[in-house]
Amino acid sequence: MSSTSSRPNGLVTVNGRTYRRPQRPTVVVCIDGCDPDYLDDAFARALIPRISELTEQGAVVEARSQMPSFTNPNNVSIVTGLPPSGHGISGNAFLASDGLEHQLTDPADLRAETIPNAFHAAGVPTLVVTVKDKLRRLLAAPGVPCVSVEKAELHAVPSGIELRELIERPVPGVYEWDCSPYALELALVLAQRLGSELTYVSLTDYVQHAHAPGSAVSDAYLAYVDQLVGAYLDAGFDVGLVADHGMNDKAGPDGSPNVRYLADELDGVVRDAQIVLPITDPHVIHHAALGSCAWVYAPAPEREQAADLLSALPGVEDVLERDRAARLLALPPDRIGDLVVLADRSTVLGRRDGEHDLSALVGRLRSHGGRHEQAVPLLLSVPLRRKGRGCTNADVHDLLLNA
Repeated sequence: MSSTSSRPNGLVTVNGRTYRRPQRPTVVVCIDGCDPDYLDDAFARALIPRISELTEQGAVVEARSQMPSFTNPNNVSIVTGLPPSGHGISGNAFLASDGLEHQLTDPADLRAETIPNAFHAAGVPTLVVTVKDKLRRLLAAPGVPCVSVEKAELHAVPSGIELRELIERPVPGVYEWDCSPYALELALVLAQRLGSELTYVSLTDYVQHAHAPGSAVSDAYLAYVDQLVGAYLDAGFDVGLVADHGMNDKAGPDGSPNVRYLADELDGVVRDAQIVLPITDPHVIHHAALGSCAWVYAPAPEREQAADLLSALPGVEDVLERDRAARLLALPPDRIGDLVVLADRSTVLGRRDGEHDLSALVGRLRSHGGRHEQAVPLLLSVPLRRKGRGCTNADVHDLLLNA
């Protein structure tokens, strides 16, 4: 794990990058699953005036997510300034050395320091608020107030603040459309109470999985988020908005999910093959653990045959061997499969037909994980004073704090 250094001139260096101490209260918001199409549609219909105001006084940067385009690796890239090869979080899950599927939600899984923790160590008050507790646990650092909406009743914060009493309405569940706005409300009140100079807020993508751009629920969600972005601006915050990944429709013409079940395809051909779907986390109702990237673990003598078979499947865009995938996609080689399978824009990858519960899906399946969900918005409330080309979501703190 990289060490942090603080300098008398207010600069903090972490993971090889140097950041300036915030001049004003600063918040970085990860709008989970916010494909650029959502904002483009909302801008065109004047649905998000405060975010439009933010971009007029600041900057819009064309950015890309990390691969695979899933929640955990990209949130960690945002808060470390590194690709997965640097911070070690390859996805939401991988096959550990004991042969069991392991969820990457423990701070011990991190191989780099987080920016909030580095600033805290340098004496800068920081705060982390997430919707899902899996991210709170992953990003929590000693001394940094770090709370989730999902487990709000369990978290203690300084000064004896009772989280449930800070917002007048009841705490929504993680599958309610207004859960992400609640996290934004909670973070604003907490940041002001605690005097936080640097705040990170991570939302959830339930709305984007279930509702396409321009739908009624999506419109209500974005209008609510816009109102809260305005509240941060009115409170004097510098604001950075970014996404961890995009989102695409993954259903066929008849509306059914467009899935390739990899274990079923390998049956009778490759013995002892194991499939891990790195989109898998404790919350799979909205996507049924179906994403556009998969890890395949196969015995060496049969690996080439498995790669050839999978490459020939309709909807499979690429099958990469471990070392090549680690190099091309900036992934930690020990936390990916022997083969990395990537699907095209309209296809998702599953394990076996019958192992995925599709009954709870709302409408057409929308998901992510592949190259086609890498385009993400990156919006700053401050002018960009240098080139913003070739950026990823890992650059948002650099662009915002060093503008």
